[in-house]
Amino acid sequence: MDTEPKPVVNRDEPVPVIVVSGGGAASSDGESKRDRLKQSLSGARLKGKLQDAGANVSDNSRSLQDRIFAKLLQQVIPVEERENAGTDANSRASKSIARPGFSLPLMTTNFRRFNARVGVAFVFQNRLIRLLTWKKASHTLSFSAIYSFVCLNPYLLPILPGILILFFLLVPAFLARHPPPPSAATTVTTQYSISGPPLAPARSVRPAPEMSKDFFRNMRDLQNIMDDFSTVHDALIAALAPPTNFSNEPLSSTIFLFLFVATCILFFTSHLLPWRFIALVSGWVAIALGHPTVQELAFNGIYKSHIRPASTTARSWLDNWIDGDIIMDSAPETREVEIFELQRRQGSFGAGEWESWIFSPNAWEPMAPARIAGERVNGTRFFEDVGAPNGWDWETKKWELDLGSHEWVEDRLIGGVEVEVEGERWVYDISPAHVEQTETGGIGRKRGEWRRRRWVRMVRRKILGGTPTAVSKQDTTS
Repeated sequence: MDTEPKPVVNRDEPVPVIVVSGGGAASSDGESKRDRLKQSLSGARLKGKLQDAGANVSDNSRSLQDRIFAKLLQQVIPVEERENAGTDANSRASKSIARPGFSLPLMTTNFRRFNARVGVAFVFQNRLIRLLTWKKASHTLSFSAIYSFVCLNPYLLPILPGILILFFLLVPAFLARHPPPPSAATTVTTQYSISGPPLAPARSVRPAPEMSKDFFRNMRDLQNIMDDFSTVHDALIAALAPPTNFSNEPLSSTIFLFLFVATCILFFTSHLLPWRFIALVSGWVAIALGHPTVQELAFNGIYKSHIRPASTTARSWLDNWIDGDIIMDSAPETREVEIFELQRRQGSFGAGEWESWIFSPNAWEPMAPARIAGERVNGTRFFEDVGAPNGWDWETKKWELDLGSHEWVEDRLIGGVEVEVEGERWVYDISPAHVEQTETGGIGRKRGEWRRRRWVRMVRRKILGGTPTAVSKQDTTS
């Protein structure tokens, strides 16, 4: 009796054929010994220099070529910034979790281990496909009956894990240790007896050996599942991305509106729906569509004659409804930007002429942090050099003088200034250390060396291919 544990592999399809081009492998004992000796010598000599820090693999399982290539990859792959290690929001970053870094030998070893053990997933996938495609009608009908029973009695759903463990894990393991008598044996009764000591060792599962038929079966199934995933991924992106990424804003807005209304309605009416009946009918329809005859009938009969014309009519109605009822504001966003004209008095307080100094986005008030720190005011010398912010164009042709000087001074809580209520609306610095006699006999304070006035102009957002970033009201480029 064969008691050696066997790997779990999908053996329903033939073993894939590997075609190798080039010269054949060395067959003489001298060449194989020379190769082994060369590999062992090179591994021992370059062990300290070429070992990958992230790979916890023995030197015997790693070739010299793998270690050299891993060393080259370390020089090519960019190193993550240390300052961003604590603030990076990407949870997949290698520094946010205690995982080894990228290593070609480690990846190769892990792939071999994974491929040797992934056969159980492919066996489950293959059996599920056979079950849902009606390869054995009795199995599919039995599954449908169990599904119907669970839908009608959902409180029995927690029993399913126990039943699966009993009938698919424990019972087969017990029967493996207590096998039935041989069919050719002469016995008084044909009844199967479970009494007595175990007759066979416990069954176990081992990984598929490398370069074996089962190993290549797993590689074949892994290759196919990667292709299936890529195909399904691309199909879903092609079907879901255009109506949901607002490339067609009227269509995406319509979908958003319908989903919002449906969500609100279900929030209040979901407890009134017969969910058991819905789950039962949906499951039976899905199981029935797996039958080849039903698929052909549904595609050639129902889909072509009823569903396709109805979908065309519904799409035409939806397009007409979008054109008539969904109104998109195509006018670009507009905002007001500002610039301050700064002038400086030459000479001491109360003397000298005002000289045009600079056009700056900063009002350069007396309590400005940059002014207190002794920094220079930023800006441009000429009005014509003031440009629109990045991502914006000029909406109006000329700058307009802001006559409401009191408003923007009070909004910014600017102190230590004198506001001109008439004329050109200058806002002057004042010095509390200098006083002067006014015409009415009162005491006034002398004006300082700076004065400014505010100019405003409208800008509109540029029509860009990407999403422009928001620009604040004060962010005027110079």
